[in-house]
Amino acid sequence: MTRAEFEDAVRDALDLIPDELADQMDNVVVLVEDDAPADDPDLLGLYEGVALTERDGWWAAGSLPDRITIYRNPTLAVCATADEVVSEVAVTVVHEVAHHFGIDDERLHELGWS
Repeated sequence: MTRAEFEDAVRDALDLIPDELADQMDNVVVLVEDDAPADDPDLLGLYEGVALTERDGWWAAGSLPDRITIYRNPTLAVCATADEVVSEVAVTVVHEVAHHFGIDDERLHELGWS
């Protein structure tokens, strides 16, 4: 899968987020990188920031955007077909967006999104 096709899959996954949740996403950027960090090369996605549930009055003063990064090469490595990539990207995007809303890995696992 080309990078452009992978980026399209990420865009399509973001479109799956219900409007009422997407409208609440605040100061977050979604990026695609080819490789995961060297210390966790199998990582498919990463949320970096302050979850909406943890923000208070001090947060808005000059805060950089939260980042959701979806890693292309590790995703391609665990998927055998383009359809599997699209499905895995959707799960990964939902998982990382959930972290933006303050949902932890344990709860995501209970909900089937890990």
